Amino acid sequence: MAIQIGSPAPQFTLKTKTAAGLVDVSLSANFGKKNTVILFFPLAFTGVCTQEMCDITSGLSQYGELGAEVLGISVDSPFAQEAWAKQHGIGITLVSDLNKMATDAYGVRFPGLAGIGDTSARAAFVIDKAGVVRYSEQTPTPKDLPDFEAIKAVLGDLE
Repeated sequence: MAIQIGSPAPQFTLKTKTAAGLVDVSLSANFGKKNTVILFFPLAFTGVCTQEMCDITSGLSQYGELGAEVLGISVDSPFAQEAWAKQHGIGITLVSDLNKMATDAYGVRFPGLAGIGDTSARAAFVIDKAGVVRYSEQTPTPKDLPDFEAIKAVLGDLE
């Protein structure tokens, strides 16, 4: 079960791949500065995940205007995420949870996806500047997208 609204957000430091190499991304870097939208997704290079991240990229300015940074998290390697982002023009920060530590901390492990192994479920969280979960959603199936209008509404209510 996904972590509940009002809970302290589990801290993580995960890797992203940039032109400068592997870089650490920590949730706590936003505390006191901006809200964070965390989007867990099952796998890079799959249809629904590509649609979700491309749609978020095309509306990324809306999240910035609402004072939020968007992070995408999957169990893919940072190298696979980088190749996928380049191929599809994905502009959000993608971070690798290869060891599934953040996935488990947020309670969103999806066991045995398509018979290939455990991944992150499709899930969305809004973490406020104080590090508290203000929105929590795990979709019924990996094919379902989160309620992005509800996410934006929550962000609009936060300072």
